[in-house]
Amino acid sequence: MARPKAAFFDFSCCEGCQLQIANFGESLLDILNVIEVVEFREIMSEKYDGTLDVAIIEGSINTPRAVERIKAIRARSKTLVAIGACATTGGVNGIKNVFPLDEIAGYVYGGNFRDYETIQTMAVHQVVRVDYFVHGCPIYPPEFVAVLKALLMAIPYDVPDYPVCVECKLNGNVCMYDRGVSCLGPVTRAGCNSWCINNDNICYGCRGMVSNPNETGAIDVIKQYGLSIERIVNKLEMYNKCRELNPHG
Repeated sequence: MARPKAAFFDFSCCEGCQLQIANFGESLLDILNVIEVVEFREIMSEKYDGTLDVAIIEGSINTPRAVERIKAIRARSKTLVAIGACATTGGVNGIKNVFPLDEIAGYVYGGNFRDYETIQTMAVHQVVRVDYFVHGCPIYPPEFVAVLKALLMAIPYDVPDYPVCVECKLNGNVCMYDRGVSCLGPVTRAGCNSWCINNDNICYGCRGMVSNPNETGAIDVIKQYGLSIERIVNKLEMYNKCRELNPHG
């Protein structure tokens, strides 16, 4: 039986999520036993322009050319997977949306900025239909494997819609707030096994917000520890500035 043809594509990103996959070690060999990777710029030079069973997308969409390219990839792909914060939420690139486009383009490109077409940053699902999401910056390897298994079995993968705090408690971590450090775990969707907190870091909100955050509880926590709401909102903006854009396509 032929293995499904899969290709990796990158848009505006650091390509860290693809590097994460390239560094899977022996697990990558297991993946290659079940899919045929026909394009993956990080690890091979071959290109493929035929029909794909699986397109795996990293990066946000922020140019007219990128819009055309992602639509073309979607048109020739049976299944499309968005991986990493840039693809699933717009990522840190979404901060650009805070500023007028001419202003931010001029800051980056100087007097020739009009030579570089740009649009507001969008997550992939705000341009085309996405079948599976693997959130995070970078992605959590076990979740990528779980999503890959789900798509190969043609079953849904439901991203947890409860906060990272749930996983953090199950892992027996001391709350970062109790350690005098602010953390976005209370409003960030789980699925990473509280990876950052397990390794003595805070949650930066890279998996996006839960759909129905406990705002009252979060405000109580903020007040209890003498933090400002503005400070928490500023932290949230690092990965969540594309939330207000309406998905289309």
